[in-house]
Amino acid sequence: MFRNYLLTAWKVFMRRKLFTAINLLCIVLTLVVLMVIASLLETAFHPSGVEGRSDRFLQVFTIRMDGHEDGHRSTSPLGYKLIEKYLKPMPGVERVAAVTLPASVSVYQGPNVSELQMRHADADYWKVLDFRLLAGRLPTAADDAAGRMIAVLNASSARRLFPGAPKAAIGQRIDVGGQMFEVVGVVEDAMHLNAYADIWAPISTFTSSDYRNELTGMFVALVMAERSADIARIRDQVAQIARGVVADDPKEWKRIYFWADGKLDLFARILTNSDDVPDSGAGKLLAGITVAMIVFMLLPALNLVNLNTGRIMERRSEIGVRKAFGATSSQLAVQLVIENVLLCLAGGLIALLATAGVLAWLESADLIPYLKVELNLAVFGWGMLIATVFGLLSGVLPAWKMSRLDPVHALKGAI
Repeated sequence: MFRNYLLTAWKVFMRRKLFTAINLLCIVLTLVVLMVIASLLETAFHPSGVEGRSDRFLQVFTIRMDGHEDGHRSTSPLGYKLIEKYLKPMPGVERVAAVTLPASVSVYQGPNVSELQMRHADADYWKVLDFRLLAGRLPTAADDAAGRMIAVLNASSARRLFPGAPKAAIGQRIDVGGQMFEVVGVVEDAMHLNAYADIWAPISTFTSSDYRNELTGMFVALVMAERSADIARIRDQVAQIARGVVADDPKEWKRIYFWADGKLDLFARILTNSDDVPDSGAGKLLAGITVAMIVFMLLPALNLVNLNTGRIMERRSEIGVRKAFGATSSQLAVQLVIENVLLCLAGGLIALLATAGVLAWLESADLIPYLKVELNLAVFGWGMLIATVFGLLSGVLPAWKMSRLDPVHALKGAI
């Protein structure tokens, strides 16, 4: 029986090639958009590679201080003093890393000047993130303690400054804003939030030690748990620490807030500006994304319903003949739903290939620096599920209407 359904579906598709092509185009365009968005969201919030351990670490990104006067507040990245005095001594965590936000610097090579993005990081930073080392070594705690003028480059910057294999950059000296650094390591390019940079150096290589006395500044703290099950406890622990922080000027500031967030929570908190409450708004953000994707999926589904309903007019004689020869309404409905599901699955496979092409173009176009995004089995499975849902949504109503046609009226051309 199922073989007959497949053969009938194939003949129907080939009989009206233009109609089939229009249906496929509608399905493919919708699924490509959904799968590209899904792939980018997965890369951002559930990354692999350098931030593959993101289920075990939280980010403390900003500190908010409310003043005694109404409306008087300050929001900024953390200062090193806050991390060193309050977060690093925190019990029950594997480690706490300090790293600056990327800052633009000029790298001089004779008459040539390159503009790169630089971070200063402590040794724990290289143990929280999982950089792929291409040549040389990574900075250690001894390097930071001794204030050694060393630097790590990413692969693209190493090729740009010292053409050739990554090891060609090892041992070379570069002038970064008037400071001379020796390149000791080259790592793979990374675009993720905490890993994105062109060049890294130890924190102790700052030209001034004033950063050690600042409660606010340009730092981010990465708090790594021993197990992912500890994340909830660490969130509460960081919130409790925030309540005990003493402002540099207590007469001006009465309350301090900062939170330890995962990737999704951090994005939601920044988007909703909810830096004074524990709830980051991630649940509402996910709900909004889900509703938007469902609505986006429903629009072409409704269009397909209209197209399939129009096809009823052309197949009414066929339906009348089949019902006259004993075909039941349920058999006809199943046939029509199978036709639609097969068409949507075919569109899903085409969409997967098109999505891979779009993602490859996004990587090569450098619209997002160092972007690397893959179509994995999870995205493939969601693509097939969405395609099946499309088939059901757009096929059930026309199938039900067509299967209930009276054979006499159908043969006469009436509905």
